[in-house]
Amino acid sequence: MNKATQQRGFTLIEIMVVMVILGLLVAIVAPNIMGRSDQAKVTVAKTQMNNIANALDLYRLDNGHYPSTQQGLEALVSKPSGNPEPRNWNPDGYLKNVPQDPWNSEYQYISPGAERPYNLYTYGSDGREGGEGDAADLSVWDVQG
Repeated sequence: MNKATQQRGFTLIEIMVVMVILGLLVAIVAPNIMGRSDQAKVTVAKTQMNNIANALDLYRLDNGHYPSTQQGLEALVSKPSGNPEPRNWNPDGYLKNVPQDPWNSEYQYISPGAERPYNLYTYGSDGREGGEGDAADLSVWDVQG
């Protein structure tokens, strides 16, 4: 027989061996990749909260106080009304916009806080108080120390 006309295909055993190897690779690699997504969202939340905290500190430096709970984080974007009135609000604002957390929820802001000048936190992936892992509540004070 001529080599040009001779064709060889894969046997069922060869295909099954390749499928088993691919299955093992997916079983080993997929959990590592999936876990990274959750870790990345926690890292993004920490970074965003640090940025908001820096903007809050600039607001306090300009105005002598943090925005009230009622004024909220929007006071960092547009001049707030109500008490306490900002004395020297920066016309450029302190943030371009108030970001949502990586789980598409609003950051929680309370001022004054119980033990700190304010509380800034997210409820994590579950959107509820408490939780563990990426569902755990994350406070700016845990991030900053």
